[in-house]
Amino acid sequence: MSESSRDTAEGAGWGAVERGSYRDLMPGHVEKLSWLNPRTLWAARNGVLASWFGDPTGRTRSRWAQQCEAAGAPADRVIRRDDQDRFSFMVLGDTGEGDDPQYAVVPGFLKVSQDTGFAVIASDVIYPVGATADYGTKFFRPYQDYRAPIYAIPGNHDWYEDLHGFMSVFCDAPPLAPAPADRPPLRARLRSLLWHRPGAQDEQRLAEARALRSAPEQQAVQPGPYWAIDAGCVRIVGIDTGLLGTIDAEQGRWLREVSRGPRPKILITGSPLYVDGEHHPCPIEGGGTVDDIVRDPDHHYVAAIGGDIHNYQRYPVDVDGRTIQYVVSGGGGAFMHATHTIPRVSIANVTENDFRCYPLRGDSLAFYSRLYGRRLRLRRFFTLTEAEATAVIAERLGIPPTRTQATVARITWRTRLVASLLGAGGRPDRTSRFRLPVRKIYTQLFSPSSATYSPPFFKNFLRLDVTPEAVRLRCFAATGNRREELDPPVEDEVTIPLA
Repeated sequence: MSESSRDTAEGAGWGAVERGSYRDLMPGHVEKLSWLNPRTLWAARNGVLASWFGDPTGRTRSRWAQQCEAAGAPADRVIRRDDQDRFSFMVLGDTGEGDDPQYAVVPGFLKVSQDTGFAVIASDVIYPVGATADYGTKFFRPYQDYRAPIYAIPGNHDWYEDLHGFMSVFCDAPPLAPAPADRPPLRARLRSLLWHRPGAQDEQRLAEARALRSAPEQQAVQPGPYWAIDAGCVRIVGIDTGLLGTIDAEQGRWLREVSRGPRPKILITGSPLYVDGEHHPCPIEGGGTVDDIVRDPDHHYVAAIGGDIHNYQRYPVDVDGRTIQYVVSGGGGAFMHATHTIPRVSIANVTENDFRCYPLRGDSLAFYSRLYGRRLRLRRFFTLTEAEATAVIAERLGIPPTRTQATVARITWRTRLVASLLGAGGRPDRTSRFRLPVRKIYTQLFSPSSATYSPPFFKNFLRLDVTPEAVRLRCFAATGNRREELDPPVEDEVTIPLA
């Protein structure tokens, strides 16, 4: 088995390495997506408008669901597969930027997934706005050689064109019929004036893209943007958290109904319930939260996996004597969200000893120091070695280094200053009223500009092997280096009992 980042710096992708073969899979011209481009930000404005003038996704989602049901989708939205009691499936999160980091995941994903029954994309299938025209290079082309169905739940970016592209590709749904004519309130009229709407759908272009995944064993039509899959001995429940990370009352009623019964369940959600050392239970319109449903012992959830945040995190939370694995897995291809900004973990009785993340915090800090050293043209001052970054993170959080260092790096005023400027914060025993604002500014402003086109990329994907007794969950790394393509390293592994 290949060394992981928890073993050596070379296992993390640092040092003299050979770039992988993923570029052979890419189209000849790749448009580099920049989140600092005003045109990109303007096209993705619907999330801001929804927070200002009210979120219309619940009503739109209900219309999509009604249209699917009228076309013959099952009323309970359950996909019933014929998998054996022992089967495997893959999970990818936040995939579709269509550039080097997305395609770098593909070779290792294809190698690890060879005998799996299906895959699930958890959130943000297509960036920046979920446009139908982008599915060719950002979905059908990269996964054309995966010989099994792919299901998906939409993320907020898929909603920026009212889910038209997503519903066409995954649900085989025609364009949504016009809404009933009525006079909306003033806030809704203001929102409508600025709302980004889907462009005309090029059917010929979409048909050419679909041909890349046209084999019979690759086909699947899901009953809507939220669904459940009965596979083997488990039920996998996928929920659509829309633009703002919440679910509407109608979907909430369905979630409560589909969660009943003794069958073990795994939740797939676009908004993780535990992330960055914080609890986000996901409110349901009308009362209650998604996590209330997950924690109910009568529902028998064993794991909740969320996308949206572009890295890997795992929180084994004790709930009344049983452990639920709360997982973040959004490193399937989009820009990397930093892990070095995650504070020392102490939440729901989960401590640093239990918490896992990828990339490791030190690797994340070293990655960003290189990135901004180049961009600010201050490489000599700004760039930290992985050993320096690991050492300063250990000092700041009061934790031992995750991997053994060949040489102990000296921590200087420069390394401390760079760590602070990049959002790593101060020591846990020292409080500052500036610490939280600096971290928020960094994660919201600087982190989204972290596109890079040379390894290591620090991407990840999951494989889950299911038996009647347990689920084996493994997080695999994709760095963009050839060694990790040929033998993807396991960055984290946990066995989840089903008894």
